[in-house]
Amino acid sequence: MASIKVKFRPSTNENKEGTIYYQIIQNRVIRQLKTDYRLFMYEWDDDNNAIIATNNSRQNYLQSIEERIDWDIKRLQFIIKQLENKRVNYTADNIIATFQKQANEQSLFNFMQGVIAQLQQMGKQRTSETYRCTLKSFMQFREDKDVLLEDIDSDLMLMYEAYLQNKGLTKNSTSFYMRILRAVYNRAAEKDLTTNRNPFKHVYTGIDKTIKRAIPLKAIKQIKNLDLSLQPSLDFARDMFLFSFYTRGMSFIDMAYLKKKDLSNGILSYRRRKTGQQLFIRWEKCMQEITDKHKTDYGSPYLLPILKYPYDNRSQYKNVLYRTNKNLKEVAKLADISIPLTLYVARHSWASIAKSKNIPISVISEGMGHDSEMTTQIYLASLDNSVVDKANTLILRDLM
Repeated sequence: MASIKVKFRPSTNENKEGTIYYQIIQNRVIRQLKTDYRLFMYEWDDDNNAIIATNNSRQNYLQSIEERIDWDIKRLQFIIKQLENKRVNYTADNIIATFQKQANEQSLFNFMQGVIAQLQQMGKQRTSETYRCTLKSFMQFREDKDVLLEDIDSDLMLMYEAYLQNKGLTKNSTSFYMRILRAVYNRAAEKDLTTNRNPFKHVYTGIDKTIKRAIPLKAIKQIKNLDLSLQPSLDFARDMFLFSFYTRGMSFIDMAYLKKKDLSNGILSYRRRKTGQQLFIRWEKCMQEITDKHKTDYGSPYLLPILKYPYDNRSQYKNVLYRTNKNLKEVAKLADISIPLTLYVARHSWASIAKSKNIPISVISEGMGHDSEMTTQIYLASLDNSVVDKANTLILRDLM
């Protein structure tokens, strides 16, 4: 069977980028497949034939290149598998020709992988992950057989919807995948890569209302008053939950990336990673108590000890999020709280308690007070921040 190796050809000028290429070997004949992926020499690990992870301004670019290389290798491996299954003689040139022909055809897998790489380059890590998850699901449904954009129709989408339903996914979960595929398809149509035949017209792409889980102020107090001094992992989880609540239901991803420099003159300012929206929160004593209790390393730029290493931040965040939500289930038992406790419950609880205190609906909105969290974010962005701070002070006063 043919083999594939990822290689790097440095520039003759050490200050310029070199090029990634693929070495394909079949029957001891070696051929090279060029790419337009460019790296500096210090960004390539020659021993392991891999890109070196960095934490600088090119991090998103390098991640997108890594994604593209992984995708190319999967495509090459699939081509080789197809040629092997035909039980005919083939050459390295045949592999390259098939690869290049597929690259010129506008297929869903190829186009969507390009969208994912672009999202990563733009720093939209979370969105790129949801797109990657959707692509993986659709590839499993298709058994790794790509489909041309022109061949996507309503019958195919109905079959995919049935596939997801048979796997036990809820209506909202199947809609989640459909909406992402629709966004990708519409983008391809806008670029005139396919004719828009509205293939999603017969599948569900709406959002059913889900029960927003919130706990009353009495339960927040029970959590706050627990003595967890002998259980440091539960203590940390509880305090992260409280910090989210204290900061108007700040999401955990935003907590993780808070920098020490974001706190200045009694105001915590940060930009939401989900929307890019900038928020300002008056710093309260209860928030300071948590940062004093859970100090970060001296050299760390972060305000909270969630991200501890200057690399692979996304994996660190996901691991801590998983452990924290798992430990919150134990905290809930100790506090005699019946609903499954997660960090997101802190967000809904702040909104619910604020609403019960007759704080204007425009300050909250349903998950801060509206059906759509996006509407909440738009409302908060347009408010006089002192109104929101006053609302937060009213809520926190009852905890003291």
